[in-house]
Amino acid sequence: MLKEVIATRYITPLREGGSLPGLVEADDFGTYVLKFTGAGQGRKTLVAEVVCGELARRLGFRVPRLVTIGLDPVLGLGEPDQQVQELLRGSGGTNLGMDFLSGALGFDPLAFEVGPEEAGRILWFDALINNVDRSWRNPNLLVRGGELWLIDHGATMIWHHNWPAAEKSAARPYDASDHALSRFAPDVARAAAELAPLVTEDLLAEVTAEVPDVWLADEPGFDTPDDLRRAYTRPLLARAATVHERVTGIEEGK
Repeated sequence: MLKEVIATRYITPLREGGSLPGLVEADDFGTYVLKFTGAGQGRKTLVAEVVCGELARRLGFRVPRLVTIGLDPVLGLGEPDQQVQELLRGSGGTNLGMDFLSGALGFDPLAFEVGPEEAGRILWFDALINNVDRSWRNPNLLVRGGELWLIDHGATMIWHHNWPAAEKSAARPYDASDHALSRFAPDVARAAAELAPLVTEDLLAEVTAEVPDVWLADEPGFDTPDDLRRAYTRPLLARAATVHERVTGIEEGK
């Protein structure tokens, strides 16, 4: 399971994100970007962050370390912003944190060159998880030490918002025409050959086991958190084998 820490100080809201994440310090002396259970799509966003972030890590991508953060809403009493206060009051308990990457800069496709191989690997991964939030307008990529880091996977696996239609939704093509890396001739076929065999049932079971039970409880149509974990595994496992054949909107590298 993810490391558990307790928030000790709320520092400031990060207004770049639509869900208004916050910067906090924790009892392990770490500084984290905190994502709230009370924001936006709630706990499903956090589930997507864990499943996709931990899957990315195991496939060799650079992603910030994830932790669970215990939050006492009293930490926000001195926050003057009413919206932030409401988020804190509505998010007591287990939330998600990710390491704050000090010194990292937002990715600019006009200033940072990406090779076809790396572009292909990232684009293939986004097609696998159906990431609709890595466009040139909002790349959700950071550059640190000359390396790309993947962040913000809450807007992925859209099928988990409608489980009865999940199988049909997961079978749809992936339109990459707006993707932040589409201009770099991503070699998606090469990425698929390398990465698809790694996406196994055992690996996905390991990844979904990282999700706290409290974020999976009481989902309609599922008796236990483990039943829901298996539901997350099935579309990803099926999609991994052939999704590269259904990526549209790019010209792959040769």
